[in-house]
Amino acid sequence: MGTPPLVQAEAFGTSGFLAFRTTKSPNETLEKKIFREKMLSVLRKARLKDKEMRILMLGLDNAGKTTIVKKIMNEDVRTVSPTLGFIIKTIEYDGYKLNIWDVGGQKTLRTYWKNYFEKTDTVIWVVDATDRARIDDCKDELHGLLQEERLLGASLLVFKNKSDVGGAMSEADVREGLDLDAIKTHRWTIMACSAMTGLNLHEGLQWVVQDAKDRLFLF
Repeated sequence: MGTPPLVQAEAFGTSGFLAFRTTKSPNETLEKKIFREKMLSVLRKARLKDKEMRILMLGLDNAGKTTIVKKIMNEDVRTVSPTLGFIIKTIEYDGYKLNIWDVGGQKTLRTYWKNYFEKTDTVIWVVDATDRARIDDCKDELHGLLQEERLLGASLLVFKNKSDVGGAMSEADVREGLDLDAIKTHRWTIMACSAMTGLNLHEGLQWVVQDAKDRLFLF
């Protein structure tokens, strides 16, 4: 199942606890915007060279985000409570330090997601493959995220969770439902996974790390 976590750390917080300042100005010129984006790319490249990554795990409520994190960390997944704020887990994987931010997905908490965008290298978007009724809501939230300026340059891994459950949507169903092929602004991939069995969780982390290595030569 790939390289196991070597080092683990954890932090908790409540929604809205972290608030990051942005240097964006309403009167910002195109030249300043381009310069700022180049500086962000330089900073991201420097952090990747230091082999440290910030991963933001998002998705609708009940998608299985926290269970995925717990499974990756080899923790007990039999009882998992909804995340009402955020949880940070840190692991060393394939030589990289991965700081995974697991943020609650309840509708009342989604307005706080923007507080966690700063310095994100990869977004892991978790989809409940059994929740056909909310696939449009899931698509709208995802595409809204990808328009955020602070997520420019971040890659996207879509985890189709609960793939082991009977009647779950296929990868093609989720790909179409989320309109993934319309995404031209971010590097992305989709993987079927199971938070309960561990299916493809480490393969997902492998993609994240390999993508980081590849991007060192793209900035």
